[in-house]
Amino acid sequence: MRAELALAALLWAGAAQAMALDLPDGAERTAEDSARAAVALPVGPWHEGTLETRNATGTVTRTAWRISDDAEIASADLAATLGQQLEAAGYQIIYDCPASACGGYDFRFALETLPAPAMFVDLTEYHYLLAEASFGELLSVLVSRGGRDVYVQTTTVLLDAPPDLPEAVEAEATTPTAIPDGAGIWARLLRDGHAVLRDVRFETGSTALSSTDLPSLKELAARLKSDPGARIALVGHTDTDGGLDTNRAVSRKRAEAVRAALISDHGVAAAQIEADGVAYLAPLASNLIDAGRARNRRVEAVLVTAPGD
Repeated sequence: MRAELALAALLWAGAAQAMALDLPDGAERTAEDSARAAVALPVGPWHEGTLETRNATGTVTRTAWRISDDAEIASADLAATLGQQLEAAGYQIIYDCPASACGGYDFRFALETLPAPAMFVDLTEYHYLLAEASFGELLSVLVSRGGRDVYVQTTTVLLDAPPDLPEAVEAEATTPTAIPDGAGIWARLLRDGHAVLRDVRFETGSTALSSTDLPSLKELAARLKSDPGARIALVGHTDTDGGLDTNRAVSRKRAEAVRAALISDHGVAAAQIEADGVAYLAPLASNLIDAGRARNRRVEAVLVTAPGD
């Protein structure tokens, strides 16, 4: 048992290093500081003068980058890409919001950010997310714009102690599913059986995709085309605004729009993709707040038949 605990501690210590996010080409680190400190990281929106936070103590590292952006990448799009990287690495996203849902001015000034010119935050266009790793790390990402540049700040908290280790039990060992290196969406499908397509967005009040040139769709298409025996289902979800029948129809049409994009724009065989919608019957968060409703409006991929089945 002592050997097992020692091994677990070594694994925790080895894993507990800040994840290197894959930022767009040309990203320039503008500042970094690190110290042991106590922090309060938002896990909900600013609402009626209050902000729900996750309090943590440990080694806190704040790093800022500037990305020269002639293509005008939206903060939400870059945040979605970085969130996918975190999820692919095994992190769990515990809060995710755009400026309007976060709480605008009040939320932004509750955040501890590196000073300008290292980090700029546009009060009308920023995106925040907080993720947690099982080995004892919290990592927040703040993406915003300043003029024609994009700014990113990460705040990493390496907690003072590893998570509690479970007591040893007599059980037959199982072999985990192998996760291919670098496979974001597909890794989550193999590991969890489903994955939110975080970069999929729709025109306001519409079932038409804002764009079909998306990293998640490209990856799904590449994986499906490489194994004609693999099949997925696309499932649309909504918030509780409106009746069940209306939302079920909207959620199904949005899932069908993603299916159509994979078939027509990315060359996937129609027989490999199903599509349906479940309205607001499977929420990820509370529909009583804007941030929760935004999180619930989504399309998920579900793995029906794995490669080689």
